[in-house]
Amino acid sequence: MHKYLVIVESPAKVKTISKFLGANYKVMASQGHVRDLPKSQMGVDIEHDYEPKYITIRGKGDILAALRKEAKKADKVYLATDPDREGEAISWHLAAALKLEDKDIYRITFNEITKNAVKASLKEARKIDMNLVDAQQARRVLDRVVGYGISPLLWAKIKRGLSAGRVQSVALRMICDRENEIDAFIPEEYWSMEATLNIKGEKKPLVAKFYGDKNGKIDISNQEQMQKILDKVKKSDFGIESIKKSEKVKKSPLPFTTSTLQQEAAKTLNMSTKRTMNIAQQLYEGVDIKGRGTIGLITYLRTDSTRVADEAKVSSKEYIGENYGEKYLPQQVSAKKDDKKIQDAHEAIRPTDLTLSPAVVKESLQRDQFRLYQLIWKRFVASQMAPAVYETTSVRIAAGEYIFTVAASKVMFDGFMSVYKNEDDAEATNTLAKGLDENSVLTLDDVNGIQHFTQPPAHFTEASLVKALEEQGIGRPSTYAPTISTIIARHYVIKENKNLYISELGNAVNNIMLTAFPTIVDVKFTANMESLLDGVAEGTVEWKEIIRNFYPDLKIAIDEAEKELEHIKIEDEVTDVICDKCGRNMVIKYGPHGKFLGCPGFPECHNTKPYLEKIGVACPKCGKDVILKKTKKGRMFYGCEGYPECDFVSWQRPSDKKCPKCGGYMIEKGNKLVCADETCGYVEAKNDKEQ
Repeated sequence: MHKYLVIVESPAKVKTISKFLGANYKVMASQGHVRDLPKSQMGVDIEHDYEPKYITIRGKGDILAALRKEAKKADKVYLATDPDREGEAISWHLAAALKLEDKDIYRITFNEITKNAVKASLKEARKIDMNLVDAQQARRVLDRVVGYGISPLLWAKIKRGLSAGRVQSVALRMICDRENEIDAFIPEEYWSMEATLNIKGEKKPLVAKFYGDKNGKIDISNQEQMQKILDKVKKSDFGIESIKKSEKVKKSPLPFTTSTLQQEAAKTLNMSTKRTMNIAQQLYEGVDIKGRGTIGLITYLRTDSTRVADEAKVSSKEYIGENYGEKYLPQQVSAKKDDKKIQDAHEAIRPTDLTLSPAVVKESLQRDQFRLYQLIWKRFVASQMAPAVYETTSVRIAAGEYIFTVAASKVMFDGFMSVYKNEDDAEATNTLAKGLDENSVLTLDDVNGIQHFTQPPAHFTEASLVKALEEQGIGRPSTYAPTISTIIARHYVIKENKNLYISELGNAVNNIMLTAFPTIVDVKFTANMESLLDGVAEGTVEWKEIIRNFYPDLKIAIDEAEKELEHIKIEDEVTDVICDKCGRNMVIKYGPHGKFLGCPGFPECHNTKPYLEKIGVACPKCGKDVILKKTKKGRMFYGCEGYPECDFVSWQRPSDKKCPKCGGYMIEKGNKLVCADETCGYVEAKNDKEQ
């Protein structure tokens, strides 16, 4: 007979935890949330101080019935849902659904699913933390009033079952803004210069880069300037002016937080944020390790903290000393001061047992589980190791009035890099000839100028978007992956070769949000809202106060947008394309992938066709119309309607104006017209008609 009932969220944890607790404990899973706001309505009672109307989630009745039955028999019920706001809220909903009295509620949390952590949590059982619950309620209600308030307007305006979200709309705006920056970017020419020098007595030549003159750095902006310098340099004698050696210490990395894990997994393992979180969840909940049973391999995966528990520091010190040697132990372990208290009850993401090295568990893990675990294991071990030490050498070479430089570095002590390297930890670069000194005789072998153009900002990737959201204070560890997954699933954003591009549909949604709801998509406003939610979690802000201050302004904006929409009767735009099934003129409609042609006779006639949107510009190659086209994934570009006979394509909108400098075609970049040929470089302002 079981005396105690332990309720966790996930069935995967049941097996792992049952093993630790023995026969007196029955472990059951709620399988996530058991109550939520209804899907059929807003579910927030605006008239009665924004009280949420919770209902049992469809399909959870049988689970709750089984839990109630066991709860009645048990002496104590331990609520062991995840150690964060969401987990606290699930425990609160369980307590309500199971009709537990306050005196009978035992809330336990553990940061890792290990025998010691689970048993220790039973000794530290507490009441439910209503501050954390209220922070989750505030987020849920805010998201609901935004989603259910604005989505019908998008539906009316763009004519599909679209939706808006408090965090996703800001993420969408950030991607749109980046795309606009890229579209408006005008490359600028610049030059670099390299001299290949022979050193007397050495076989290997030295490659030096142009720096400037005695007064400082010189930027070379065009070929004419470069040629003048080149002519003088060729006539000059080269000699070493100075050689400086110094030591550079590269600090060991911090252990992973949710955000940095998502970024690194995207960069090095090419994993989406959603995939990273799914695999990390499996590693946290427990994996069958041959000969050891089910083991939770990592600590809790949703965290902003880089803190490491004292026991983990001690065990890592022992492990590193034994396996790498005492010299790999740091004088003091680097620690980042958390300027925020967010979820700092948590630790960084780390292995629960360092002796379970990637090599030991490899055979028991699936490929992606192994790759992610190895990344976490190596990063944590590296974070507890001594820094790497480089010897850097910087050489200044005089050539008449000009200065060239050579920089080289070599690793003196690899420290943490013996375990973990990322893209920035490059090996020793440009190793210098050992016999190089101030008296070395240099002769010029070759010198040349290299033309470059400045590059636009990079398109967002999932990794860089997570970083940007975190830096701006938008969303929290649990929200990054679902936010990105949502905007991709709704076809607002297209993912191609890691890069995120805005779709036609995403652009339309963003434009409406910017026009009608500028506050919702304001980055600072959303970040401020996050800090208020943190205030609720800390007990310094009353949760309904946030809703009371937010909702009236939202309601005014919605009402105004609805009035605007009433004035603009949205009718289908009729085209001159005739339906080849029933003879009607086809109309432009919006689908999940953007515009298409549909028959107005629907539902009698189901005929649809792709919409070839002409932009009123002749193809620079053959003179036919340029049309808006899409890649297979839905990214917009401009191409000739005569394809495949004519292969003209452009990512930027072409203009029908010819370049007055070289005669080529021009493209639109923000409020400028720019020659499509970068080497020409002609730029002019768009006139009013073009704008």
